[in-house]
Amino acid sequence: MPQPHRPTRPALPGRPARPSQRVPRPGGPVRRRADKPRWGVRIAAGLSVVVLGSGALGHAVMTGLDTGIERVDPFKDMKNRPQAGHGVNFLLVGTDGRDKITAEEKREYKLGGAPCHCTDTVMLVHLSADRTRASVVSLPRDSYVELPAHRDEAGRKQHGAHPVKLNAAYAEGGPNLTVRTVENMTRVKIDHYLEVDFTSFMKTVDAMGGVEICTAKTMHDPNTGLDLLPGTHRLSGGQALQYVRSRHVDGGSDLGRMQRQQRFIAALIKQATSGGVLLNPVKFKEVSSTLLGSVRADRGFGSQQMLALGQAMRDFTPSSSEFASVPLGDASFRVKGLGSTVKWDEAKAAKLFEALREDRPMAPARAPAPGRPARTQPAVPVDVAPRQVRVQVENGTRIDGLGTRVDSALRATGFDTTRAPGNGASREVKRTVITYDPRWDRSARTVSTALPGSELRAVPGQGRTVVVIAGADYRKVVPVRAEDPYQGEFGVVTGDQVVCGK
Repeated sequence: MPQPHRPTRPALPGRPARPSQRVPRPGGPVRRRADKPRWGVRIAAGLSVVVLGSGALGHAVMTGLDTGIERVDPFKDMKNRPQAGHGVNFLLVGTDGRDKITAEEKREYKLGGAPCHCTDTVMLVHLSADRTRASVVSLPRDSYVELPAHRDEAGRKQHGAHPVKLNAAYAEGGPNLTVRTVENMTRVKIDHYLEVDFTSFMKTVDAMGGVEICTAKTMHDPNTGLDLLPGTHRLSGGQALQYVRSRHVDGGSDLGRMQRQQRFIAALIKQATSGGVLLNPVKFKEVSSTLLGSVRADRGFGSQQMLALGQAMRDFTPSSSEFASVPLGDASFRVKGLGSTVKWDEAKAAKLFEALREDRPMAPARAPAPGRPARTQPAVPVDVAPRQVRVQVENGTRIDGLGTRVDSALRATGFDTTRAPGNGASREVKRTVITYDPRWDRSARTVSTALPGSELRAVPGQGRTVVVIAGADYRKVVPVRAEDPYQGEFGVVTGDQVVCGK
């Protein structure tokens, strides 16, 4: 029997349409009494897919959203631009915008002070030509740059080329000079410009229903009001703003803040792709209208492109996104008149941006280490990377080989075990015990996360090695990972490595 025709997804500007992929039906066999509600969910999801997958119906859903977009012309009179590559490149800019929020919001989220006509965040986002991958590169706002000769934003005064920090490009020449500067530094041609301020950020997060963030340590920043205990939290728009703005919760300052921004975007993608936003026409229109009605964008980006973007991301999973920061040569490069700036590692940065231009992943897929099976269970974030924790395992039971099993399991999830398990002083241990020197308490907590239900026992003077006395309650080791994992030459992480596991 012939099948009904299903329209293909509309392409983003200048790119061929990609044939739509059939969305797999969720779940397997279920009990008969559960059939009715399960089929109801399937039918509803199927109708949603048809609505957003159909060109005519999809455009009908998005009708009228273009009228509220504030337009800018970031590409005006630009010459000698980089050659276009494959895929689509967005320059995502976060600006201050505290002059647009209410006095109550200023008090609640500690947004006092004078507004800054500058960029708070600059990210280069690449969507691959086959629409299966989003690559996000954070550009430090304090990056040392040479501004090209330009007129000021009002077009009245001519300025010669001179050195500044990257966020000053916006202050001196607005979106146009910001795009020119980024293109000069990266040799990546920008296709679309999106500018988000505090207000539009909070509204969009709230329209999404909040975003889930997990942290392995207490995060407290008196400057922004951020106050999170270890664990999983669903952040509202205002709380999310505190999270991505905080610079004083670790020693990393702005670099640590960029890692949190990347984790947040990964969580935002997960919320959109798994939370029903992209499969629910009403919800999708609500989120789209909120975003488009509160951002500044180039003239080529509107509701049609938003619809195409949503459809392209419909098959995304957290692992479809990858994140990196520009490799640094000097994180405190002193410049007369500017103070401390961030100097890029030019050779490594050139290789990173070459990957974007050629539409390649920023880092090759990593195979499991020899002898280490691929993980099927999401890893739990911890404060200290397991590879930094030295572990000695002892068998506290009469179960033959238990010490060897625990040592192998801990080593498989990344711990630096001695590979020489022994027998404990007692062979009647019922609950697994972890002994540690109080000076290495963070390392001990990482081990206890991998061994849920174990007992922590401080032993002053024990030294850096954490001792695990396996008890009769041992069942398995839970995979753990560093909260901010570093991978490969460019420090690339994928979204599934930094979002909350289930």
